[in-house]
Amino acid sequence: MTDLILPTYQDVEAAAQRIKPYATKTPVMTSRTANQQFGAELFFKCENFQRMGAFKFRGAFNALSQFTPEQKKAGVIAFSSGNHAQGVALAAQLLNIPATILMPIDAPDVKVAATEGYGATVIRFDRYTEDREQLCQTLAKKHGYTLIPPFDHPHIIAGQGTAAKELIEEVGELDALFVCLGGGGLLSGCALAAKKLSPNCKIYGVEPEAGNDAQQSFRAGKIIHINTPNTIADGAQTQHIGQYTFALIQKNVDDIFTATDEQLIECMKFYAERMKMVVEPTGCLSFAAAIAQKEQLQGKRVGIIVSGGNVDIKHFAQLISQ
Repeated sequence: MTDLILPTYQDVEAAAQRIKPYATKTPVMTSRTANQQFGAELFFKCENFQRMGAFKFRGAFNALSQFTPEQKKAGVIAFSSGNHAQGVALAAQLLNIPATILMPIDAPDVKVAATEGYGATVIRFDRYTEDREQLCQTLAKKHGYTLIPPFDHPHIIAGQGTAAKELIEEVGELDALFVCLGGGGLLSGCALAAKKLSPNCKIYGVEPEAGNDAQQSFRAGKIIHINTPNTIADGAQTQHIGQYTFALIQKNVDDIFTATDEQLIECMKFYAERMKMVVEPTGCLSFAAAIAQKEQLQGKRVGIIVSGGNVDIKHFAQLISQ
């Protein structure tokens, strides 16, 4: 761990300039209903309106835009259940880089179709029996691809941090910030931005209750590995956080909470009914934890990072009709 050169807020600033001509400056929305229920001011950073429907485009473009000419010619490879896949595929298309993406056989059809639509070659694998990282490394070595992981990479982390940078620059300092958590790229990047721009802000990561590896790691002081969790939050079905993300989370994050699938469904309903937004289950993690903590948030200014909106519409309808 001591050999890691961790990204800093200066890297987030550089990423913001790099992605500015290409990324969407997503809206910050509010809800009078939510504010009344909380007795607080809530600011929702809506990355479901980002290009390809999630924050992942930020980190992917920041990483791919720094490829050497040789790397660009050889191509990029990535593994993802969907949003990182789409982010890399779209960034590669914009930068004219060949892309190969490993996606699990149970990835949402809408995410697979979008990834292929951006021009990437998709290879399917079984997330419960095959090691996606090993598969990627084997293909990268064979073909000379550059592997860009979904979260544990300094350029990915810096890119994701631009979401919180934009939020705080738009609405001012916050008392608390809730961030969806899978592998930790979004959380660790946003924590860099929040610590710099809103030093007194409490920063909280939120992961599925069924897959609380980061919470366990945070408590234990070491990275804990778990089996692939069974949760509707497919973007957070990670088995462990990364070395970079763990180090940054340890350094900058105040606590890690969890949310049940039932809580995520209630948030999906709220977003759809009250804010007229389609938000994928993973994107609801942040709000779900804020609701559970709302008594402690009275009178506070609270940031909620809504990580994405890529969900199969039939599956969405099934979930919210429960």
